[in-house]
Amino acid sequence: MKKAFGTSATVGETEAYLLKNGKGMEVTVSNYGATVVNIVVPDKDGQPTDVVLGYDDVNGYESGTCFFGAFVGRVANRIAGGSFTLNDQTYELTKNDGDNSLHGGMDFMNKRLWNVDRATDNSVTMHLDSPDKDQGYPGDLKITVTYTVTEENAFEITYGAVTDADTLANFTNHSYFNLSGQNSGTVLDQEVTICADYFTVADAYSIPTGELTPVKDTPMDFNESKTIGRDIEADYQPLIFGKGYDHNWVIRGEGFRKAASMYSTKTGIHMDVYTDMPGMQLYTANFVEDEVGKGGAIYPFRSAACFETQFFPDAIHHDAFKQPVLKANEPFSSKTVYQFTVKNV
Repeated sequence: MKKAFGTSATVGETEAYLLKNGKGMEVTVSNYGATVVNIVVPDKDGQPTDVVLGYDDVNGYESGTCFFGAFVGRVANRIAGGSFTLNDQTYELTKNDGDNSLHGGMDFMNKRLWNVDRATDNSVTMHLDSPDKDQGYPGDLKITVTYTVTEENAFEITYGAVTDADTLANFTNHSYFNLSGQNSGTVLDQEVTICADYFTVADAYSIPTGELTPVKDTPMDFNESKTIGRDIEADYQPLIFGKGYDHNWVIRGEGFRKAASMYSTKTGIHMDVYTDMPGMQLYTANFVEDEVGKGGAIYPFRSAACFETQFFPDAIHHDAFKQPVLKANEPFSSKTVYQFTVKNV
């Protein structure tokens, strides 16, 4: 179902698409930024619960700076020095995070109007044409994203792209999850697991050093389920640098596999994250403070957690990392799934 989502000062009229299944799950996405607005799932008592932060209409997303529900590209996360070299040519990017480029620079893809190619009751496909030198990157790039709600209460995101010249491509979704409900305070009491033995240690500017650091015996170990708040204030340099968790974990295995899970004892809502990407950034909303969101909700410090599936940050500058290089005329595809269940305990 399509409905008006408000008028943007920059792109005009926008729309939102309601996707749903027969089991009470509903997801709303907008063609403004290919943004995920709502994810509503039943809790342990069957009550519909919106588990992502966001705004009521396009004006919030247009003025907001938190990337709530955002599609992020051409390259998610950071590129050191705001430049990179590919095929012996150096490309200059926008430096919008100190001396680095973050989430594609300032001309963000979540601030653009996407073209809707197909919409059904449970799925919508959008595309964005990104011209050569857009955000500083080479190649005419056509990006597609498909959002699908399945009968198994899964929210699937399928990314696609093709370019006419070698370029970089690293897409992610920046939804902020609070499984107790989007208007329920912090997530410090919610439990997380991450299927990783290593993380990419970074400097004070969140740029990886290139070293893969074991999580064992550190606050970064989520192999056994633990609350987000248990170790977040530990006297540990990576946590001090990030004001909490804002790091990339090296997900075990290859191909499509489980990356992480999250659980709220208050609602019984459990979420598993699956991806075919090599890494995942856990971000605990360390730079969100008293943001006004949906229905007048006030989102406090650490009010959610993001599970951003991705190539490693700054991979183009680290040969040992899997590279986000997309070759000319070779289609790219990737899939991330957020699977919801209920634990009645």
